[in-house]
Amino acid sequence: MSFNTCARKVRDAALPHRLRVTQLRSCVQLYRPIGFRATLSLLEAKAGPYGRDEGALLRALGVLEASRDAWHVELRAFDGTRRLAKGQGARQPRQAERNPYREMWWSGAPREGALHALWFLRDRRGIPMVAGDQVAADLLRCVGACLESGGPLAPEERLVLAECVRRLGERRDSAREDDCTGRLRTHDLLRAARHVEVAAAG
Repeated sequence: MSFNTCARKVRDAALPHRLRVTQLRSCVQLYRPIGFRATLSLLEAKAGPYGRDEGALLRALGVLEASRDAWHVELRAFDGTRRLAKGQGARQPRQAERNPYREMWWSGAPREGALHALWFLRDRRGIPMVAGDQVAADLLRCVGACLESGGPLAPEERLVLAECVRRLGERRDSAREDDCTGRLRTHDLLRAARHVEVAAAG
């Protein structure tokens, strides 16, 4: 089912409220810029208790649609930039180039979305920690600094974050195919690091 079909059902006052909430969750399943549960959490923080309140449900959908619309604008801008670059011989995007197809942030309010995702991950223990993992410990300190400052990192914290990302990238690239737990853990740590990068950049 498409996002727009689910959104129409969210707005359909003739449907039971519980079903409309389920349809909002389906919308988030299709567009979850900071992860499924973190996106739902941000919608509730911005719109109110949509699970039981009609007005909050419609506000939550509006917040989600506004971000999705902004994401579509970013996609069109990226496509235009890539067409020009290809015309000049650059067939592949640069590694450092933000690619809205490859990774997602809360379009329209990236810092706000990243900070909420970090708060959500930290409070729900979604940043996997293992005794003796210095990279994860350093990353958790960067998360704390980012949340405390409201986004910006001091120069030394930026260096620590960059080193975490580098080492996690090496860990991902060298992971064994049969080590599913380790690969998932590295993925989760890299996702948290990306939220810190987005929040720090604003």
